[in-house]
Amino acid sequence: MTLSRRSMLATTATAAVGAAVPAPASDTASGTGAGHGVRTGFERLAADGYAPLAGRKAGIVTNPTGITRDVRHIVDVMHADPRVKLTAVFGPEHGFRGTAQAGGSEGRYDDPATGLPVYDTYLKSGQALADVFTASGVDTVVFDIQDAGARFYTYIWTLYDCMEAAALAGKRFMVLDRPNPVTGRAALGPVLHEEFATFVGRRPIAQAHGMTVAELARLFNGEFLDKPVPLETVTMTGWRRGMFFGDCGLPWVPPSPNMPTPDTALVYSGTCLFEGTNLSEGRGTTRPFELLGAEGIDGRWAEEANKAGLPGVRFREAYFAPTFSKFQGKTVGGVQLHVHDPAAFDPVLTGVALLVTARRVWDGFAWRSDNWIDKLTGSERVRTMIDAGAGADEVAAAWHGELAAFRRVRGRYLMYR
Repeated sequence: MTLSRRSMLATTATAAVGAAVPAPASDTASGTGAGHGVRTGFERLAADGYAPLAGRKAGIVTNPTGITRDVRHIVDVMHADPRVKLTAVFGPEHGFRGTAQAGGSEGRYDDPATGLPVYDTYLKSGQALADVFTASGVDTVVFDIQDAGARFYTYIWTLYDCMEAAALAGKRFMVLDRPNPVTGRAALGPVLHEEFATFVGRRPIAQAHGMTVAELARLFNGEFLDKPVPLETVTMTGWRRGMFFGDCGLPWVPPSPNMPTPDTALVYSGTCLFEGTNLSEGRGTTRPFELLGAEGIDGRWAEEANKAGLPGVRFREAYFAPTFSKFQGKTVGGVQLHVHDPAAFDPVLTGVALLVTARRVWDGFAWRSDNWIDKLTGSERVRTMIDAGAGADEVAAAWHGELAAFRRVRGRYLMYR
């Protein structure tokens, strides 16, 4: 796997609006109120009077997470400010105002609150998306969406597609940075193999990438885009790589309907793998991705999972009845994850261990017939190794080399300590 082509382009094609500023010395990742000095990219842009957008017609790719510290939407704020010329909005999966469920969007409409035209980007890429940007009349595309830190969370591929399309359309591109809610300490898990590329993984990055969206934009521009886009990044201040979302002093808005809390994001890069099985991943409950189960599973799964001695997490025998998705209206048995030490917790290893133990204790276990698990993990290796009886540590050892290679490339694009 070659990830390092055109690395030097990252410095020439990317202009950083405000270098990453170290957090105050008192900031820690303790979760006890530290880090309340974190300022998002949008906050810094607004504090600068939108100077980087002076004289430009801007359109913004955003959703309900694009908010200020006092929970106003940035589109409403920018539209009301004469110092910035905001002329269009671009909605991703779930839509600009967030009314659509997974796999849906809001389509083309005029926003009732501002009158701005809202264009649909979902499932558009390449020239088709470039044509949307051309039709909108903007000269600069701005991106501001809260990510969840996992390769298969689609907003980072909306970012990638929009960067590619902006380059094709001759537009500039600006990313307003926000925290990675599960820290930026390390990349974890398998790296996507190119032949398994889909909208839940366009390019070879790790399953838990450990980067902010602005850092990912720099990586995309330097490593993967055939035609790099003129890129500007507005960094955060006060954010450090060890911070969880609760350390940042920022309001949480669910970036999608089944990502209700930062706790969900903490486990998501591992337990989302259950989308590739016949077990419920907790959709239709108040704790999606923290509750997992199926009909016929009992307390043996929690016992087996706890025996694995996984760091930072314990498992409780749980029963629940999803209100939609798999097993709708039926009572199923399974586990609930309780993360007691987030700093020690490895979500990807945990997700694989739960697959291994579920298969061991429940004879009804099956992969989805379309092998969706391969799209989520980035190759057929996790599935075939588990089917062959491998344990979680053995599976994790198999991705060690490709993860190490990705970490080396990733290091060139990090902007915060």
